Amino acid sequence: MRTIAISNQKGGVGKTTTAVNLAACLTQRGVRVLLIDLDPQANATSGLGLAREEGGSLYSALVEGTDPRQVIRSTRLPNLSIIRSHQDLAGCEIELARSGNHLSRLREVLAPLRTSGHFDYAILDTAPSLGVLMTGALAASDELIVPIQCEYYGLEGLSNIVSITQKIRDCGANPNLLLEGIVMTMHDGRANLSNQVVNDVRNYFAETVYKTIIPRTIRLGETPSFGKSIIEYEPSGRGAIAYRALADEFIARHSETAAAAA
Repeated sequence: MRTIAISNQKGGVGKTTTAVNLAACLTQRGVRVLLIDLDPQANATSGLGLAREEGGSLYSALVEGTDPRQVIRSTRLPNLSIIRSHQDLAGCEIELARSGNHLSRLREVLAPLRTSGHFDYAILDTAPSLGVLMTGALAASDELIVPIQCEYYGLEGLSNIVSITQKIRDCGANPNLLLEGIVMTMHDGRANLSNQVVNDVRNYFAETVYKTIIPRTIRLGETPSFGKSIIEYEPSGRGAIAYRALADEFIARHSETAAAAA
């Protein structure tokens, strides 16, 4: 199981939308995915129509050492399981900050899942902050995917997350963390600024940027209120088409990496 963090400390960039819909589209391709909601706001949890339940998050595993497999739940989507979030994770930030192993704790908790053989990928949806859970997710992950909004402030957010990633590597918490990809979100093809931001990011980060661009659509904004992924809510719409293409590109990238490693 490879662990993928979907992170950006800037809010409103389509991070949870990308985590939920990339996971959902991967499962349509037969990939076994565990979605882990690490944001105390629990948007990925509610975005799949699931209730926030006390004791249903990773809090007890992180703080008390319980088995994380106890809180894995199936969803209505075949091949997609989830560890939900709850507001108790906000308290977890404080508990972990007091410990001496806050950067390595999540990696330790996820270790049994890595070797279980039940999942191909774990996708971690992190909070839009620089807190302990977010940095712990980077320390626990094999790869990082950064969604950024196609606006000027998105460039600032990208610069910050790249800097944080390098610090996680340099401090020894996760020297092998890979910036696997950058996903351009909320793209408005009619706006010159959106196109300029895409060009600027591609000029600087080259092949790291996914070719697939996620459009700004009303339907993508509506899906969380219905507790559905975009492929359930509007399967033939522009948002669903884009996220399916993103999932296909993700699979192709990882197939090439696996082939190169072999």
